[in-house]
Amino acid sequence: MAEGTGLFHCSWIAVLLCVTPVIIAYDASNGYTGRFLGYSVYISNTTNKEDGVLCFRDTNYTRATIPNPVNITCPFHGRYVIYYNNRTHPPYPDGYTQYAYNELCELEVLGCPTSGYYGESCSLPCPQNCQEGHCHITEGTCLGCLPGYIGQKCDEECKNKKYGLECNQTCGNCTNGEPCHHVNGSCLNGCDVGVFGDKCDQECLSGWHGKNCSEKCGDNCYGCNRFTGRCEAGCLPGWKGDFCEKMCDGRKYGANCTEDCGSCLNLEQCHHINGSCLNGCSAGYRGHICTEECSEGFYGNNCSETCNSNCGDPGQCDRVSGQCNGGCQPGWRNPKCNAKCGSRTFGRDCIESCGECVTKDQCHHINGSCLGGCDQGYQGIKCTEGCPRGVFADGCLNNCSLHCKVPMECDRVTGRCFDGCKPGWSDPTCNTEVQLRYISQENETMSSAFYSVLGLLILSVICNVLCAIRLSRNTACWRHREEIQQEESGLPIASRSPREIYDQVEKTSDYQELGDVSKPTLYETLT
Repeated sequence: MAEGTGLFHCSWIAVLLCVTPVIIAYDASNGYTGRFLGYSVYISNTTNKEDGVLCFRDTNYTRATIPNPVNITCPFHGRYVIYYNNRTHPPYPDGYTQYAYNELCELEVLGCPTSGYYGESCSLPCPQNCQEGHCHITEGTCLGCLPGYIGQKCDEECKNKKYGLECNQTCGNCTNGEPCHHVNGSCLNGCDVGVFGDKCDQECLSGWHGKNCSEKCGDNCYGCNRFTGRCEAGCLPGWKGDFCEKMCDGRKYGANCTEDCGSCLNLEQCHHINGSCLNGCSAGYRGHICTEECSEGFYGNNCSETCNSNCGDPGQCDRVSGQCNGGCQPGWRNPKCNAKCGSRTFGRDCIESCGECVTKDQCHHINGSCLGGCDQGYQGIKCTEGCPRGVFADGCLNNCSLHCKVPMECDRVTGRCFDGCKPGWSDPTCNTEVQLRYISQENETMSSAFYSVLGLLILSVICNVLCAIRLSRNTACWRHREEIQQEESGLPIASRSPREIYDQVEKTSDYQELGDVSKPTLYETLT
């Protein structure tokens, strides 16, 4: 089958099977040999030369040097021998025609008629592992080997972890480094780590690793090394470690455990993924992750407590402790200004002392007033003013006694007269008249003195009475004797009084004023 139209290319195709030499003869007796220069010969299994093998291409011949016939060795197998020429890439050497033509006289293609044999009579079988059973038609060497074999006669299996056509494919990662099957590359005992498939040449899919890719990467991996399982692509937030098997700790959380936990209660570890504080916030902080400081007016754990309105700056306090900024308002004490002044103090910072409130009560914590009144001897709202001269006791409402030796001068608390009482008055306040019987259960010495004086007084009276009786009797006796004597002498009886008989005696009182006992009274002793 020939094509030659006088255009820029032409071809001639012969159908055959087993080829050795190709002999081409042309007509050299005319002037058209220039049309033969630059030709090519291909062997192909299709009618397309591009699918075949180039056996020969003329690049050097001239009209004078080109042989006739031409003997081309082409030890290939194919279904077609293609003669081809063209004039598509000028300029061409001298002697080349402008157009391409096919003007062959004879084309001989020699070979065996049956595939798989070689030799002069094509009686010798080609080696069994020759590709497609073809071998060199004269030498019997394989023109190519079946997959898995090499050598001139394809009698050697692939080595060095190679397999397939011409042993140019590399085995996959068979287990323990074993060689694969020399023909198809399959790993007879399975795959080593990081690969899977019959040939162990497919990398593990994402999320898998190990032998035959049978092990799953850690659940917390973004992606692991297919050989080792290490999470080289990093861990999901909240996890760490070579295999992302450890939760974030050390008060860290989030991606790669690089985020710092907030102020969780008692500085506990926050949630390893989102940083939330599971048991709430420490004093002074709030929010999901306890990083927000308390708003103005709030303090404590989770900012749940309100600053006291009794702060010096109302509602302003330390966000952690609740201690009031600027101290407390009058009547309240630190640190949180939630306790009234005590220990008998009042006012700002509780530094002022209460006055003399009754029974030493606590005064009003803000203004210092004594709600129950003043103790004896004091007056005023705060009971800090002592009673003025002349008054004493509760509210300074009692007047000092007029019977004080110095009238209206007394102790402002007890009312006791400073210099004692006037005669006839007693007790500390000089408001009690002195009685004849002054009995004091607490002072037996005073009672003994009183009764001693009283006994002496009675004895004196008795003595005086006895003396008077005796005097009266003596006077009567004297008169009787006088009468007897007068009768005996005959003289008249005298009529003078007995007082004229005796000398005038100094008048004496039958009573004697008792002096004041110098012993102090019970009340004086107590004061």
